Amino acid sequence: MSIIHSIFGGLVSSSSANASLYPLQTPDSSGALFDIGKYRGKVVLIVNTASKCGFTKQYDALEELHKTYGDKGLVVLGFPSNDFGGQEPGSDAEIESFCRINHGVSFDLLPKAPVKGADKQPVFAALTTRGPRDLQGEIRWNFEKFLLDREGRLVGRWRSYVHPGWGVFERAVRRVLKG
Repeated sequence: MSIIHSIFGGLVSSSSANASLYPLQTPDSSGALFDIGKYRGKVVLIVNTASKCGFTKQYDALEELHKTYGDKGLVVLGFPSNDFGGQEPGSDAEIESFCRINHGVSFDLLPKAPVKGADKQPVFAALTTRGPRDLQGEIRWNFEKFLLDREGRLVGRWRSYVHPGWGVFERAVRRVLKG
């Protein structure tokens, strides 16, 4: 497997040795299971988010990626969490309202849930423990980004400080979209 590293995270090329993480499921706001596997055939960008964080302005760039590449197969999913510094104290309705009004977010926001520790939701349990070894490990802060290829294989992970509007990030997304 060929691996491309940068100081920004990592991008791992797809290979059969990198198994699909599907099915990935998490409860939606009604308590029913939201199956991320329904996006098989699309490239999925999963981000743990918070509304009162220094990185919150990344919502704008995530929305721009969603608008720019959605018709090319990119799906952006936001997963609010209050795990880091209590920076997501609101209810699901408050979070959604904040994101829509202040950042124009139109991509899916899932219910607030833990993304680290023993109680982390199943999606983040899979993202942090399966896939390429160099992309495993606990989330360190809000706005970590995980990129799944069209088969649900984890092919990229970037820390909070990597802005989704940076050229290096967008080029990685385009590369995965091209297959």
